[in-house]
Amino acid sequence: MPHRPASVLPKRGARAARLLAATAVLGGLLLATAAPASAAAPERSAPRAAARAEAPATVTVTGSGSASATPDLAILTVGVEATRATAKEAMAAQNTAAEALLAVLRKERVEDRDIRTDSLSLNPVYTQTTGGESKVTGYQASQTFSVKVRDIDRTGQVIGAVNGATGDAGRVNGVVFDVADPKELRAKAREAAYEDAYEKASQHARLSGHRLGRLVSLSEGDSLRPGHGALPSMQADEPNVPLAPGEIEEQVTVSAVFELL
Repeated sequence: MPHRPASVLPKRGARAARLLAATAVLGGLLLATAAPASAAAPERSAPRAAARAEAPATVTVTGSGSASATPDLAILTVGVEATRATAKEAMAAQNTAAEALLAVLRKERVEDRDIRTDSLSLNPVYTQTTGGESKVTGYQASQTFSVKVRDIDRTGQVIGAVNGATGDAGRVNGVVFDVADPKELRAKAREAAYEDAYEKASQHARLSGHRLGRLVSLSEGDSLRPGHGALPSMQADEPNVPLAPGEIEEQVTVSAVFELL
C-alpha cells in the first residue's frame, strides 16, 4: 500500500478553517443588519399613535340663510271641464273648450313652449237611486294645463281672458309666482347661510377658549322656497283679475365642521 505524503493533510485543514471563519463573519454581518430593522419597527408606529392622540377638537354647526326677490314669472294652473250624457259628447265638449282656451292663450302672447297639459281624464258620473244603487247618468271629461306667464303684469288679464273664452267650462285652479332663473337668488341665500355657520362656529371657539381653525367639511341641505302665492279654484267674470305677487324668498341651510385650535 503506497504511503500518502503528510504535507497534503495540513493544506486541506487550513482551507477548511478559512471557510469556517468566513462563514462566521458573514453570519455576524447578517445578524448586525437585521437587529436595527427589527428595533426600528416600534419607532415607526409610535408617531402614528401620537398623531391619533393629538387630533384637534372640532365644532359642528348648522347655518341658515335666506334671500328675497320680486317675482318675474307666474305659473297658472287652468283647465276645462264638461259633463254630458255620453262619453263621446263629454269629450267633444271638452275638446271644444280646450281649443278655445289654447287659442286665447296664444292671443295673449303666451308661447307654446310655456303651455303644457298636466292631466286629461274621462270619468263616469254616478247617481244614487232611491233603492240605494249607483247608476251611471253621464260622463265628465276634463283637461288641465300649466301655463307660464313671463310678463307678470299681464297675469290677471290672462286669467280673465281664459274665463271669458271658456265660459262655464273654464277652471282656474291656482297661480304660483316665481323667478325664472333662481340661481342668483339661491347663491345669495347660500352665502348668508355660510356666514351664519361661520359666526356660530367662531362664537363656540371663543366660548371654549379656542381659536377657529380650518374648515374640515361642508354640506348643503335642500333649498326651500316657502310662501309661494296661490290662488284657489275660481271662476272669474272680470276681464282682469287683481293679483298681488309679493316677494319670493329662497332659504338654504348648510352644515359645517371647523377645527378648534
